[in-house]
Amino acid sequence: MSNTWKIYVLALVSFLVGTSEYVIAGILDRIADTMNISLVAAGQLISIFSLVYALGTPLLVALTSRIDRRKLLIYSLGLFVLANLFAYALPGFGLFVVARVFMALGAGVVVVTALTVAAKIASEGKQASAIATVVTGFTGSLIIGVPLGRLVAASWDWKLIFVGISVLGILAMIVIALTIPSSEGEAPIPLKKQLALLKQPRILFALFVTFFWLGGYSIAYTYISPYLLSVANMNETLLSSALLAFGIASLIGSKIGGYSTDRWGVKRTLLLGMSLHIVSLISLNFSSQSTVALLIILVLWSFAAWSSGPTQQYKLVTMAPESSGIMLSLNSSVMQLAMAAGAGIGGIAVSQISIQSITWIGAVGVVVAIVIMMISYHAASSNARESTPEAT
Repeated sequence: MSNTWKIYVLALVSFLVGTSEYVIAGILDRIADTMNISLVAAGQLISIFSLVYALGTPLLVALTSRIDRRKLLIYSLGLFVLANLFAYALPGFGLFVVARVFMALGAGVVVVTALTVAAKIASEGKQASAIATVVTGFTGSLIIGVPLGRLVAASWDWKLIFVGISVLGILAMIVIALTIPSSEGEAPIPLKKQLALLKQPRILFALFVTFFWLGGYSIAYTYISPYLLSVANMNETLLSSALLAFGIASLIGSKIGGYSTDRWGVKRTLLLGMSLHIVSLISLNFSSQSTVALLIILVLWSFAAWSSGPTQQYKLVTMAPESSGIMLSLNSSVMQLAMAAGAGIGGIAVSQISIQSITWIGAVGVVVAIVIMMISYHAASSNARESTPEAT
């Protein structure tokens, strides 16, 4: 098997992890109905996964840093597969939560290791493309995994989704064991060194932008299926199509965001993308009576939201190019914390206010991200002026 195909296998692994995380939002109402729990309780399955992923991954990656990368990928993927099988087989909401915890622990190590392996086996000069391919697998879960999960849930038992993920995961483990070469682990990066970057205000501001941008997105996205079913009165077929369109728009938005960053810069790309993000979220409440208008706004929302992703990653890497790996790791953890916080806040909004409120509150989160971004740019500009000696 060529290295190109091996990287595609790693992208499939990334796709499975992404599907296990995001599919809950697409079947939230089904989970609530079959488990006799509220939408809010079901929504916290996303919070739990994201929180465990964010806090557990850096620790596990540090503890397993010296293990052979192929073995670590197989072991962590094995834990992920077992957790998905438990999610299918174990009865009750409580045990499903336990399965989600182990799923998240395995998933975090799987993604980090897959990215590392992809970079190592890629041809010289193509490491970045290999990493992008693996990341695209994760993004692809929004395009294929979530709408496919909705179709499975509508036609059969939603728990079969996790059986499918397990089967594909086992196949991936076999292929990895047979084709991926062994590679030594790396010296662990002390947690103190990783957290030292947070002492720099500009980096802290940038991570806060990530938190509020993605948190605002997560507040609304977590409850997108019940929102479209109850507020927009969508049927199952249309809902699956809407989720598919949403996923495709996220991929296009990510690509355009990267292109825009190269052509027009970080500040302009983020400002335009997050502004459209806010407008789209607010507009959802005024387009629910027209299916066509709602689908257009939904696509614009996904496009705008994900256009900020590559831009933020690029911005963080350029802030500390000598510590790019640590910066991406910190940003990944903050993104997962934002998903967890967004799902939690969205749950409070649904239970205490109304499901329509999630788009308004989500928009507020993105507004805060813009405010923080502008404050950081103003502070950087002021510091630059102060450090420039006056002309004599």
